[in-house]
Amino acid sequence: MQRTQSELNFRLQRFVAIIAVSLFILKIIAWYLTRSVAVLTDALESTVNVVAGFISLYSLYVASKPRDKEHPYGHGKAEFISAAVEGSLVGIAGIVIIYEAIDNFIHPHEIQKLDTGMLIIGATAAINYATGWHTIKTGKKHNSLALIASGKHLQSDTYSTLGIIAGMGLILLTGWIWLDSAVAIGFAFFIIYTGYTIVRSSLAGIMDQADMAMLEKLVARMNENRRENWVDLHNLRIIKFGSVIHVDCHLTVPWFLNVQEGHEEVEAFSATAKTEFGESVELFVHADGCRDFSCRICNKSKCSERKHPFTKRVEWDVHNISNDEKHGSENSVIIP
Repeated sequence: MQRTQSELNFRLQRFVAIIAVSLFILKIIAWYLTRSVAVLTDALESTVNVVAGFISLYSLYVASKPRDKEHPYGHGKAEFISAAVEGSLVGIAGIVIIYEAIDNFIHPHEIQKLDTGMLIIGATAAINYATGWHTIKTGKKHNSLALIASGKHLQSDTYSTLGIIAGMGLILLTGWIWLDSAVAIGFAFFIIYTGYTIVRSSLAGIMDQADMAMLEKLVARMNENRRENWVDLHNLRIIKFGSVIHVDCHLTVPWFLNVQEGHEEVEAFSATAKTEFGESVELFVHADGCRDFSCRICNKSKCSERKHPFTKRVEWDVHNISNDEKHGSENSVIIP
């Protein structure tokens, strides 16, 4: 399944790269016809789309490779590097646009055929948005940061294009040529901010920053489907390697279960996690035997080995399951 998802991601990114080249050509034609710096702004951002599209394509190719001796966790981190490069290129494009717009303020030139230019880049905006929406949807489904970054980039390009079309419309109505540069500068800052958010997300992945939203989904699923032999859960961590999610944790089960019974509880735990994240999740579950103090948080019925009466069930949350400490122990503050 993992391999199939990687191949689908690669095919989609290849389509995105082809679209990026086609739209770049259309925008260059629009700029040649209009000589508008705002349209040039759109075309410059599309050059980034082209470069970033092929970088993402290569990263997905690398990420789709199976794990080997040198890369025991696979090659998924390549997606984070790709997204970081793409975000940086987006920011650089924004800076170049600001420079061109300021230069146009100082040395203004005549604009022509704005109506034709509006039609051309309007068509590119519609195509960009549809492609970006589908790319983000697929990226979220397959947990691919490279696809999500590409989709967000395409949608930011759409928003900037719509703003440029609005600015060109105002120029047609008012004849104020300076609006051309003003519109370009305004959307350049928007483009820079988009690049910043992409870089920030990719660096978080490279540094293995905890994904709190993902943790909350997993913990909620475990609480909803909790079995009576799942006495406790602690030291849970999630790491993303491209489209693959690695989860490791300690699951406390009754100490008197035999190996097969303990394995069945671990398998049930893993199956529950996969109902939330699909087959892209890999779980490494360490089974701990319960201790005397665990009785206070264990509501297992008909337990012949119980040492203490049940006091209260611990509702797992992203905070108490992340600690490397069993609940109910002397150092735990869960049980009053």
